Amino acid sequence: MRLVSEDSVDRSRRGVYGISVAAELSGIGEQSLRLYEQRRLITPARTAGGTRRYSDDDLVRLQRITELLAAGVNVAGIGQILDLQDRNTQLESDNTALKSDNVRLASAHRRAASPQEDQVRPGAAISSRDDDTPIDDAADEDDARL
Repeated sequence: MRLVSEDSVDRSRRGVYGISVAAELSGIGEQSLRLYEQRRLITPARTAGGTRRYSDDDLVRLQRITELLAAGVNVAGIGQILDLQDRNTQLESDNTALKSDNVRLASAHRRAASPQEDQVRPGAAISSRDDDTPIDDAADEDDARL
């Protein structure tokens, strides 16, 4: 069974908008969309027939491109900024996963290292005898010195 959040992530990546709809939704001309694809700023999905299909994620990326253009960044600079942002997002995701793994492993390690009911408590005498006869610790220390 798929979680709702996983389904919404898949849906946001799914290319559903043709180029004319994407142009209308983003406010960017079709020729500019083709140029951005040529410059590898955006990579829309393609149908078997080669038709571009833009996703919601693509539209968000187009909005970011528009913001950077408005700030005076050229297309080459936008490509580098977007690549660095993508890498940063991936690194943050990897770091979160590693933190989660670390917490899980530390917890498992603590459980494995914690004393159990049947384990010896610190300071308790250890007996190799099967009976309940107390062990004389002083005698054991004398034997160890010999």
